[in-house]
Amino acid sequence: MCQLNSGRDKFNSFSKGCIDGTDSTKQLVQQFADDTKLIVTTIQKLNTAISKKQYLSKMEKLQNERIVFIFDECHRSQFGETHTRIKAFFNNIQLFGFTGTPIFADNAVKNELGKRTTTELFGECLHKYVITDAIKDENVLKFSIEYVGRYTLRQAQGNKPSATEIDIEVEDSSGELVESIDTKELMESPKRLEKIADYIIANHNRKTYNRDFTAMFCVSSVETLIKYYDIFQRKKEEGKHTLRIATIFSYATNEDDVDANGFLPEELSVVEEPRALYGLQAHSREKLDEFIGHYNTLYETKFSTKDSESFYNYYNDISKKVKERKIDILLVVNMFLTGFDSQTLNTMYVDKNLKYHGLIQAYSRTNRILNEQKSQGNIIVFRNLKNATDQAITLFSNKEAIDVIIMKPYEAYVNAFNEAFIELIKITPTVNSVNVLKSEEDELKFIKAFRELMRIKNILTAFADFKWEDLAMAEQLFEDYKSKYLDLYDKVKSNHQKEKVSILEDVDFELELIHRDEINVNYIIQLLIKLKASAQKDVTKTEKEIFNLLNTDVQLRSKRELIEKFIQENLPVLEDTNDIPEAFDKFWNEEQQKAFNQLVKDENLSVDKTEKIIEDYLFAEREPLRDEVLELIEGNKPTVLERKKVGDRILRKILHFVETFIDGMTGK
Repeated sequence: MCQLNSGRDKFNSFSKGCIDGTDSTKQLVQQFADDTKLIVTTIQKLNTAISKKQYLSKMEKLQNERIVFIFDECHRSQFGETHTRIKAFFNNIQLFGFTGTPIFADNAVKNELGKRTTTELFGECLHKYVITDAIKDENVLKFSIEYVGRYTLRQAQGNKPSATEIDIEVEDSSGELVESIDTKELMESPKRLEKIADYIIANHNRKTYNRDFTAMFCVSSVETLIKYYDIFQRKKEEGKHTLRIATIFSYATNEDDVDANGFLPEELSVVEEPRALYGLQAHSREKLDEFIGHYNTLYETKFSTKDSESFYNYYNDISKKVKERKIDILLVVNMFLTGFDSQTLNTMYVDKNLKYHGLIQAYSRTNRILNEQKSQGNIIVFRNLKNATDQAITLFSNKEAIDVIIMKPYEAYVNAFNEAFIELIKITPTVNSVNVLKSEEDELKFIKAFRELMRIKNILTAFADFKWEDLAMAEQLFEDYKSKYLDLYDKVKSNHQKEKVSILEDVDFELELIHRDEINVNYIIQLLIKLKASAQKDVTKTEKEIFNLLNTDVQLRSKRELIEKFIQENLPVLEDTNDIPEAFDKFWNEEQQKAFNQLVKDENLSVDKTEKIIEDYLFAEREPLRDEVLELIEGNKPTVLERKKVGDRILRKILHFVETFIDGMTGK
């Protein structure tokens, strides 16, 4: 039984409408009764269908039918009475289970039916494709794990101080606290939680590449979650951060049973199990309503815990917003730690004891592949889970797999960067030598060498210890080479528009690796105000900084000529820096209108239709089709032989217009 929404969507993405989902038990029973061949549902609905008297008359007719059940994530939801009930009800079924973290004797948890393994439930394993295979096949990413806290072992060995060594308490390698005092009181002390919250606020942009990605923060209990949320909310109200933090929790085990064994308990279905809400203690329920209220204010929604349907919709909305990068940190106890896939999630903060399948499942929320910028899953641990991590990897792969699954230490990537820098200067000893490369083959060598530097730097910047001083290459030199790299990118784009053939056309420049804070109109205006307010002796220096930014930022390069024009023609005549925002806004609108008028004039396009196609493109984020573009032409249409050339030319001009005047100008 696949997870309902994700399973159905994945199947139908291969062949639309190939399977049916189930929104209710009644619908499931109907699908069993008709000729539906492939059904995706939840184990809870199936259990209800074979247990409730109102459905038995239809379901009993199927008891001897040949049915194949495929259970996804079969390390969970299969070890209680439901699995036993399904096997007892049907007489002619075949069971298959899929899981990345099977239950062995070592990680089995005892329940009312005893300790049972995946093999006992499903039989011998048919095929193994473990995480090391997935990493080697580039289907998932490695983990970069940083242990944050006070580690007496590291200090005793005399290693140099690390940015991860902050004054918070952790357990020693055996999982016990070094200090012989009450563990729960110490680990949940307000002082410790405050320091961890401050660490997350200070390092979150680094880990998520200025919030290009999202994060989860899993904690030990609902009680601790409430404390953390209140701390983050207070600090937000105090102006200490602008992170969008959401939370969700449900009743799964006794709220006081904090971190009992490091395993993740069964997560209840938020729609079918009233206990998911109504088992919460009154205080927890009130706090959850309060937190949902903050969510409603932030996202203009109307969710609550008043009924299971509203709570279920809240659950789905959180899932959607995490995937859309609209939530910065999702704060959880157990929910979303298994079975939730989001390519845009790259960081997991952990203040919770985890082990075996619970640990691997939680960490694996971060390692779904998206693009070059997402080079690893970041795990930031505020407990000493080093031994637990090694044990989990060994159980599900082997001891040697640790080196495959876990990223190398910071120093290894520093060395790799320095070696890549040596290779770069062999090709281009100076920045200006890029200008005199003799052939496209030489340019390709430079592009590949600098791209490798960018890849390693992308990994390095996620480490809390990262400092440019550790590298053989100065930051400004990196930026100067980057400007030349982007010049070559612009050259390739220009040649493509002129329909020139180049061996560089198929090169992936991986521009997602070149990233700064979000560039919007306010950011640009602040640069201009800084320039205008500079003392005369600092004007040249400030201008150089701005022009360097215009050359090295991907978004700003398309706007470079316009911003330089404003600096040279408009800025000198403004006497008050307060007048800059209005003057820049007026200048930008005029230039945008002139460029638009020129576009429709040169290509003889309908003004209204062109405005509409740009609006649709911005809303749907889908490039217009060639036929849609050709419909913009007023008068004679191009011949059949000319259609491709003309359509592609107009589309390029429209996309360039959007890139220049609209992209990156949010807030305008």
